[in-house]
Amino acid sequence: MFKRFRRLRLHPVLRDLVQETRLSVNDFIYPLFVRSGEGIKNEVASMPGVYQMSIDEILKECEELKSLGIYSIILFGIPDVKDSVGSEALCEHGIIAKTIRAIKKAHPDMLVVTDLCFCEYTDHGHCGVIEPKLQTVDNDATLALLAEQAVVHAKAGADMIAPSGMMDGMISAIRAGLDAAGFSHIPIMSYSTKFASAYYGPFREVAESAPSFGDRRSYQMNPANRREAILESIEDETEGADILMVKPALAYLDIVRDIREATMLPLAVYNVSGEYSMLKMAAKAGAIDYEKVMMETLLGFKRAGADIIITYHAKEAAKLL
Repeated sequence: MFKRFRRLRLHPVLRDLVQETRLSVNDFIYPLFVRSGEGIKNEVASMPGVYQMSIDEILKECEELKSLGIYSIILFGIPDVKDSVGSEALCEHGIIAKTIRAIKKAHPDMLVVTDLCFCEYTDHGHCGVIEPKLQTVDNDATLALLAEQAVVHAKAGADMIAPSGMMDGMISAIRAGLDAAGFSHIPIMSYSTKFASAYYGPFREVAESAPSFGDRRSYQMNPANRREAILESIEDETEGADILMVKPALAYLDIVRDIREATMLPLAVYNVSGEYSMLKMAAKAGAIDYEKVMMETLLGFKRAGADIIITYHAKEAAKLL
């Protein structure tokens, strides 16, 4: 005899009617990695289907994304020259600024989000200026540069700034810098709770951003800390962030739920490179039904409380929705 729960599961149309959580292409932001040159589209060995691209190829990629209903991207730059302070990130003729201008000219309907950090631009691979004595990022010196970098992106036409360096006070500094430069309308999507995670390995290959010494545990979060994770995001909300984020996503769904219940702001998750690569490698080994596991994973992010999903799976998922 059928009882209450199974009665609602028997007919497929009824199952759809009572489904609580839904995915949409409007939930996705797709990461893009740009470098100088022309006709460049280099696939990343550890991330099948993900590429380093030149600007002309990025413009083609935007066309494909729009054909799938995806209108939101987040840009990461790979500069030709790196130095101790990430000077190219502060240059109006740098790779990210040039790419923003090209995209906004060719695809004005795209939402262009820019990752705001220095790890790709510094010769040491850390997320800001190094304090020599402690051999870690100098927090306050980096804040001033982050504000400067944000203004460069905004002048080039960025629609939203996404600071990822986990510096204390970064939202206040960036907000003040944008407002003073006449960009009070530009929202900030903060990597507000970002863990020092082993899941970032493949990203460091595609972004060429691995630290040359040490690690990032002196500024990114301890994966063991739940209460601190909530506080980090709430602090960024207090400083003026418009959207909060948890990174990585898959191993931190408890944190996503905790923050969802602590704030009314929109909440993003970053479905990071290691999470993506694990599914790709498992699929290659024949261990999983890739499309079903991918969609179940993305649905799990939404169910946990995410409004926005930054994911390398976006194009594949869009084709199934």
